[in-house]
Amino acid sequence: MRVLLSGARGLIGSALAAHLQNESHEVVRLVRTKKGNDLVSILWNPEGGAIDKTSLAGFDAVIHLAGENIAARRWSPEQKARIRDSRVNNTRLLSRTLAQLENPPRTLICASAIGFYGDRGNEILTETSPPGDGFLAEVCREWEEATAPAADKGIRVVNLRTGVVFASEGGALEKMIKPIRLGLGGKLGSGRQYLSWITLEDEIGAIDHLLSREQITGPVNLVSPQPVTNAEFTRKVAAFLNRRAFIPLPAFILRLAAGEMADALVLASERVQPAVLLSTDYQFKHPDLETALPAVLTP
Repeated sequence: MRVLLSGARGLIGSALAAHLQNESHEVVRLVRTKKGNDLVSILWNPEGGAIDKTSLAGFDAVIHLAGENIAARRWSPEQKARIRDSRVNNTRLLSRTLAQLENPPRTLICASAIGFYGDRGNEILTETSPPGDGFLAEVCREWEEATAPAADKGIRVVNLRTGVVFASEGGALEKMIKPIRLGLGGKLGSGRQYLSWITLEDEIGAIDHLLSREQITGPVNLVSPQPVTNAEFTRKVAAFLNRRAFIPLPAFILRLAAGEMADALVLASERVQPAVLLSTDYQFKHPDLETALPAVLTP
């Protein structure tokens, strides 16, 4: 396939670009700025609403992963606006432009997140579960709705509701395990909140799986089939690293340090199941922490 990819410089996008090229697909990057002699990219200015419609012709699929890092800094009103606009406005611009093409791509795969579900305690969540409450749930709902122009045009749209991505380098895992490596780790808050995660290898494998299965549309949860509580995650990582993890961090301290972001990203409980992936026979390489931790961590 000839694939247009945004967010190609991020953790997921860079790994996905390499994987697709290894599978003999042609990958063209949708970027804000070009670096060096970059001949396989298309420029756009999503903040200014600028994109060259003619340059988007001739693609079989578009994979849209770009968006402001939600954990880059404390959530001020201005930062929350950047998070929302970088997802909702940019996706709407891309979807509307694709819908205007005489021969649009067959497929648009667009990033989303399990933040769609909000803080739901022990409730088991699948793609048919309703949206939750809070800032991230609202952003994710609008983000997915922004793909409507493409779907109305007849483009197959898939919304990737991704969990916490575990990678050997970069991403959230490095920050999560740093206290444990130092022997200062422990459960966060009550420790009963569920963590729905996926390894980078399975994230890339699942996107490839969805790219080639034209019967799949709508939201797809990209998480492992075995979410764990924060306490279980902490215990298993500590055991794998041969460290002690007995210093709990109370919720009020997390809120003092990170404000609203602590409740949304650390203390919220999202017990998510990958129902669509399982029903379409995706084979997880790392379905549980026992197989994932050796793949992403060095003791």
